[in-house]
Amino acid sequence: MKLTASIVTYITERKELKKCIDSMLADGIDHVYISDNSPSDDLRSFCEGLSNVEYFFNGKNLGYGGGHNAAIRKAIACGSDYHLVINADVYFNTGVIPAITKYMSENEDVAMVQPNVLYPNGEQQYTVRMLPTPANLIFRRFLPDSWGEKMNYKYLLKFNDHKHEMNIPYHHGCFMFFRVKCFDTVGLFDERFFLYPEDIDITRRMHKHFRTMFWPGAVVTHKHCAASYKSNKMLLIHMKNMIKYFNKWGWIFDEERKKWNAEILEKYS
Repeated sequence: MKLTASIVTYITERKELKKCIDSMLADGIDHVYISDNSPSDDLRSFCEGLSNVEYFFNGKNLGYGGGHNAAIRKAIACGSDYHLVINADVYFNTGVIPAITKYMSENEDVAMVQPNVLYPNGEQQYTVRMLPTPANLIFRRFLPDSWGEKMNYKYLLKFNDHKHEMNIPYHHGCFMFFRVKCFDTVGLFDERFFLYPEDIDITRRMHKHFRTMFWPGAVVTHKHCAASYKSNKMLLIHMKNMIKYFNKWGWIFDEERKKWNAEILEKYS
């Protein structure tokens, strides 16, 4: 069995990157791809000094999906069985990767797994979610906090204790563990999205054909910086890409979203 992983970097802090890489290589990942979207290849010498790490400089910013697709194609070519898409600000103790691979080997209908994701202080991160409506991802940013929190209670599945597995059609992109052969059915990330909705899009495409599981038997830590809440430029990128997402899947009339979200509320409330 071969396990690979990819990190997309953009002017990424080296200490943080090293911590993420060390977590993976100490826990059974065989090969890590660093797909660098930065303006320069300053990370090259740093990465090339690390064992079982393959660095490649993209020459331009391909976005989140494009950067990971470049690595996933390499993983497919080398015969990888499982591929982890991970953010550089994620780290974990040993035992996570073996636990997830064991779970997936015992559940052949599972295409991807998201473990339980915590903040560094141990608080729950709500990384598996209902499929978003335009109100969830665009309009709520301009609503009073009390209204937004009420919407988030359902959208982020805050009503659930996150102590049991759930089959959910939206996994956050910080840690997505894929069964590689499922890409043959679904395809890779949609590169029309530069940043933000790629994780929603690929999870729901996988969910059409396979189970896409939140599995709390493994736990990771994610520092998580919500850039679009702190930068007007990133907010604009977020909005543009969400418009593309809803143009693809439907603004109001998305029957798949309606059906799956109703199932989530029925099963996991």
